[in-house]
This record gives sequence, structure tokens and C-alpha cells, in this order.
Amino acid sequence: MRKPSTKDNARHKTRFPVLCLLALCIVTMAVPHAWSQQRQQPRAAREGARAKHVNRITPQIPSANRYQKDKVFLENSDKLSADENVSTDYQVLKGNVRFRKGDMYMFCDSAYFYDKTSSLDAFGNVRMTQGDTLFVYADILHYYGEDQVAQLRRNVRLENRNTTLLTDSLDYEISSNVGYYFNHGTIVDNKNNTELSSRYGRYELDTKQAEFSTDVHLINDQYEMNTNLLHYNTATHIATILEETYIVSDSNTIVTDNGWYNTSADDATLYNRSQINAKDGKTLVGDTVYYNRMRNYGEARGNVVLTDPNNQVILDGDYGYHDDNSHYSYVTKRARAREFSQKDTIYLHADTLCTLVNSDSVRILRAFNNVRFYRNDIQGICDSLQLSEADTIINMYRHAVVWSDNRQINGEEINVHLNDSSADWATLPNFGFMAEHLGETYYDQLSGKKMKAYFEKKELRQLDVDGNVLAIMFPQEKDSTYNKMVNAESSYMQIMLKPKQEVDRISMWPEVSGKITPLYLAKKADLFLPSFKWYEEYRPHTPDEIFDKTEEMRALMLEQEGNRRHRNR
Repeated sequence: MRKPSTKDNARHKTRFPVLCLLALCIVTMAVPHAWSQQRQQPRAAREGARAKHVNRITPQIPSANRYQKDKVFLENSDKLSADENVSTDYQVLKGNVRFRKGDMYMFCDSAYFYDKTSSLDAFGNVRMTQGDTLFVYADILHYYGEDQVAQLRRNVRLENRNTTLLTDSLDYEISSNVGYYFNHGTIVDNKNNTELSSRYGRYELDTKQAEFSTDVHLINDQYEMNTNLLHYNTATHIATILEETYIVSDSNTIVTDNGWYNTSADDATLYNRSQINAKDGKTLVGDTVYYNRMRNYGEARGNVVLTDPNNQVILDGDYGYHDDNSHYSYVTKRARAREFSQKDTIYLHADTLCTLVNSDSVRILRAFNNVRFYRNDIQGICDSLQLSEADTIINMYRHAVVWSDNRQINGEEINVHLNDSSADWATLPNFGFMAEHLGETYYDQLSGKKMKAYFEKKELRQLDVDGNVLAIMFPQEKDSTYNKMVNAESSYMQIMLKPKQEVDRISMWPEVSGKITPLYLAKKADLFLPSFKWYEEYRPHTPDEIFDKTEEMRALMLEQEGNRRHRNR
């Protein structure tokens, strides 16, 4: 072998740098081409297709099975091309592009198609159809065959029978028929004329159930609903309320955080201390509230509170009802009314309490069965009662008893007129009996067919008795003792009193009979008139005591009814 010469070594040293420079140029040219190829990959190729290698499309013959599971078929394209220098994963389709997956068709102006993974990117006039029930429109579609998920972007519209979904970004799971939006969307229930919008949403095409979250807004012809979480069924038109929700209309505002609202029938059943606020200020609150907007009435159960601030009345109980058309409300079961139009509040209990407006547009409060009421200066019981807003008169019917200080008045009917913070007069038109406890077993007593009493500063000032007057009185001596008893009878009587209940004058006419008996000679039976009965045990001494003695009250009313029938025989 010939030994390399000095000339050969020089030539070799010159050739090696040239070869290195040439190799560097080739690498520099190749890398940008690869980067360019990667940048030009469409979205499905980069994110969704995930195929290791996809061959060029092999046309399907017309007789091929078009219902292969999860397989997408290319049905039509005016132009099909591929650039192996860019990618071997997909084909480029242009003009009247149509795909088929089972009974679903997908249309567009152009697309990238990944046959191996049944994935595609579609652009321009994108449309998806399934039978005659589902139509989806968008500007862009990315379909991932392995996940069977269609991502639709820009101007998305999904139509499912009478329901339309509008959004800019929709992910549709074809296998489960469920669509999601996450950048604000609106569902329009065309049949029910209801529009629902939210930031995030989910719609099940098979069950017609939709879920809305964050900034949820429902618009109807009659009202608007605002919340942050709501379920709605486009078939039943029922909205299920899951978080604090405000339902606003021209007539009222409903506040609730649990329940359902039938937007078609326009009625609702609400839970968790829901509240209805009417435009006129009335409110209805209860553990469970039912409301029908068409009939404009509501019902409530459990700790019900019905407030009427304009008429200064609060009704509460275990069941309540309010009809806004007739201005009629009532409560039952541990029912109570608080009337605060005067300086002192009247606390009233009965089996049933109601408020209404009569033909003269006067607000009236009525109580039925086992009535008991309390106010600082006056307390009472009866079978039924009416309080009129116009003249502030308490009308008490059947076995009525009224107390004021140590005085008790009872009769078949008692009418008490309230002026400011106290009663100023009272009438007993059908038999009256008045007794005042003086101490120990001594009671001043008076009975007659009719009575009228006048009060001043919570004290009795005048008493007029008309017909069959019977009286027992115990005059007080100067040393404040009692040592004699006066019995008297007449047809008419008038008693005038000074402040501190000091008797000023007693007048009886036209004929008077009676006697004076020393107490040491009086028998115990002589100390009382035949109709005397002291009902102190039934008297409420605090606002809460109006709920006491319920069963005893029923027994008393039955006893009094028997006595009345006996007297009338």
C-alpha cells in the first residue's frame, strides 16, 4: 500500500470541513420543514385523532356496511387531496362534504378526515342531523372518533324538536346524547315560550333534562327567574330549584332555595322557608309553599307567617292560604293574629283566623272557635270574633267574656270599641253580666238585658243597664272594710264613677226594690247573683297564654251553650 503523501493529507484536511458544512446545511433545512409540518397539523390531528399512522383514504364501495360501530364514512366530497410532505394522517376534503356515522350525517364546506380513527375537522356551514329530531349547526366541528365527542365552535345552534340551544362552544357526546356548553349558552323552549341562559350548561337529549349553573336567568312572558343552579326539563317544562332563587313578576317576588316550578301550568311547590312578597307589601312564608300564578293564590304549611303591613296585621299558624284576587287570607292550626294598628298590639288566637275585604272595601279580621285575645288593658274569650279596620270595633259572639283590671264582663255578645291604646266603650246587646272582685269572696255584681259601659284612661266611668236589672254591691266603709251587702232590683240603672273607680252616683228607676244585709247575717249563697260565674282561670295574662286552656275552652263553650238553651226555654 502506498503511504499517503503530504499532498494527500492536505487534500483530506480541506475535504472534511466542506463535508461538515454540507451536513449542517441539510439538518438546518430539514428541521424547519418538520416544525412547519407540525404547525400545519389541524386540531384533530394534534389533539384528538391520536393515531400512530393513518394511510391514505381507500374509497368505500356502495355496498359497504354503513352501520359499523363507531365508524365514520365519507359519503361525498367534490375534491379530495393529500400532501404526504405535510402529513400522512389525514386527507383534505373540499366542496359539499358529507359524512355518515350510523344514522347521523355531518355536512360542511371543507374538512380534514382521519379515516383510521374516524375523526375529522370540519369548517364552514357545519351541520349535523339525526333523523327528523336533531339538527346542529356551527362554523367549526372537531369530531374525535375514539371518544365519540363532537366539539362545535362559533355560532352553535342545536335544535331538538321544540327546543333550541344557542352557544359559541358546545361539546356533544354522541354515544350518550349529552351536550355541554361552558362559555354562556341559551336554551329556548319554543312550545312554552321560555328562555333559559347561563354560563355553564348540560343538556340530555334523550331525557330532555337540562342543568344550568352560574348566572342562570329564566325569562317567561309572566316572570323572570334568577339563580346560580337550576335543572329544567323541556318535555315537562318543570324547573327544579336547588339554590337561592328569585322569581320576579309584576305582582310579586318569590324567594326560595329548594323546590320546583311548573313553567307551563305556572305553579310552584317550594320548601325551606320559602317566601312570596306581593307588590302591595303582603308576604307569605312557610316551610312548604304552594303558589299558582294563573289563579294568583298561595298556600303554605309549617310555621306559616302571613304579613299585611298596610293593614298592620300578621297571621301565623301551621297552615295558611292567601288569594290575591279576592284579598282573602286565613290561617289554621295554632293560628294567631297580631294586630298593631293601635299603640298596643292585640294578640289573638282561634282555631281559624282570616282577613278579608268587604263590599265597602273595609279590611276585616275574623276568628272562629275557641277565641282568646290579649292586650295590655283588655283580655277576652269567646266562640267567634270580628275586628273591623274602619271603626276598630271588636265584635265578640257567643259566650263572650272580657276582663279589664279586676273587672269581668260577660254576655252572649260583646262589642268593644278601641280608641288609640285603650277601649273607650263596650256594649252587651243581649244580656250582660258585670262583676268586680273586691277581695276575698266579695264581688260587686250587676246583670241586665242590655248594658253599655264607657271608659276613660282604662277606667270605667259610666255604666247604663236596660231591663231586668239585678245588683249586689258591697259599699266600702271609710276604714276600707266591708260590713254590709246591698241587693237591688229595677228596670233601669245608671252608675257614674270618679277616677280610681270611686262611685259618684247610682240611679235606678222607675221602681226599685231591695234590701241591705249585714255581712255577718248573710249566707254564702246570698253573696252571688244566680248568673254569677268568675272565669279568671280562662283569662290570658300574657301574649303567649292565648294558646293555653284549649280543651278547657271547648268544654266551657259547650257548657255555656247548654245554659243559653236552658234560659231560652
